[in-house]
Amino acid sequence: MNLLFIGDIVGKGGRNAVKRLVPELRREFNCQFCIANAENIAGGGGANAKCLKEIYPNAVDVVTMGDHTWDQKEFQHEIEGLPFVLRPANFSFRQPGRGYGVFRNPGGGDVAVIDLAGRIFMRDGSNCPFDAADKILEDIPKNVKCRIVDFHAEATSEKAAMAYYLDGRVTAVIGTHTHVQTSDAKILPGGTAFISDAGMVGAEFSVLGRKVEDVLFKFLSGMPGRLAVKETDIRLDGVVISYDIPTGKATAIQAVSRMVPHAD
Repeated sequence: MNLLFIGDIVGKGGRNAVKRLVPELRREFNCQFCIANAENIAGGGGANAKCLKEIYPNAVDVVTMGDHTWDQKEFQHEIEGLPFVLRPANFSFRQPGRGYGVFRNPGGGDVAVIDLAGRIFMRDGSNCPFDAADKILEDIPKNVKCRIVDFHAEATSEKAAMAYYLDGRVTAVIGTHTHVQTSDAKILPGGTAFISDAGMVGAEFSVLGRKVEDVLFKFLSGMPGRLAVKETDIRLDGVVISYDIPTGKATAIQAVSRMVPHAD
């Protein structure tokens, strides 16, 4: 069984790229299920129901979030009505939404998706992601063998540590947040697929999806300013994970990257 995971979707250009490219990638790699991190889908920061419904269900089956989950004020009131959306499970239990779920895979069987946020170099307030992972894995039914973790974290060391901690207990640990696809995709000894970061769906010639001139102004001047999203020349990054259905063990992980073709 093959599964597609898409890196952080940035802005309108990212949304359009997902709608255009993900159905093609699903056919090309015979992927029956798709997960996407969408914490930057609305104007480059946060999400809302309108933007998320552009990609669900025609392209994406499950959406994960991260440290920008609540950037759009209305989203705290919308998330409960979006059962396909997950926010980090190690956020306070007092926050709306849920951190994991079990979803029907149209290709057969169920897929458990877990969303976690790192703590190193990240916003304060998250609980221990390792403890949260342990508790969730106890709660997931034993017959659900495919278990995918989106670990939304800054430090590659924290991401790698999580992958080895969960090796053999989950199908994959996919890093998100840094918007830069890494070259360390591998299958760990226990059968867990891992990559430090899946990348992003954002502008090829940008700084993490933002306009270069805006980011340079901030770095050079030290002054605050709006970091506008660049909405053209979009590249989609992600990974294809192959796994054994009876055991949930990963058998392969392949990084993919596609540019949105220019209109003729």
